Amino acid sequence: MTAQGHLLFSVTCTLLAHQLQLTPALADASLWQTVPVALASALLPDLDHPNSLLGRRLPWISGPLSRLFGHRGFTHSLLAVGVGVWGLAQFQGPGFISVAVKDALIIGYLSHLLGDWLTPAGIPLFWPLRQRYHLPFLPLKSGGGYETAFCLLTLALAGYWVHGGQGLAAFALRMPAF
Repeated sequence: MTAQGHLLFSVTCTLLAHQLQLTPALADASLWQTVPVALASALLPDLDHPNSLLGRRLPWISGPLSRLFGHRGFTHSLLAVGVGVWGLAQFQGPGFISVAVKDALIIGYLSHLLGDWLTPAGIPLFWPLRQRYHLPFLPLKSGGGYETAFCLLTLALAGYWVHGGQGLAAFALRMPAF
């Protein structure tokens, strides 16, 4: 999936996690808080690719990750998710990161893995084992119109479901006053 696809898909996943009340914190949090956080973490797994959007901006991280693990290696695994969850748990307590922000960071990261799982190349879910897993009946070729259409369609459906068919008008009504 491209960076654009990952960003769109992270919003979809955040809307669904909010609507399904995946965690109490996500259910109670404002989408204006959780969506930007999920967007921020949705591109993190591709730090292992020097030509990715983040990789070009953070070459001192991307280069070593790429040399150590290759693209779609460790950073695209459940082990990386576990390390990330453990790392976030180190910031417990008042004045640190809120539970809703932590949950949104995890949703954004997982949305990236789910997006790449939809592609024929798949992901090494149980890295360091090399076997890649992908969704066999919906090969979503990375890049191009099909990926964009899929991401926009899923986003539209999630937005419609979250806002009870009221479309963007309901979203705008919930916009915080600045």
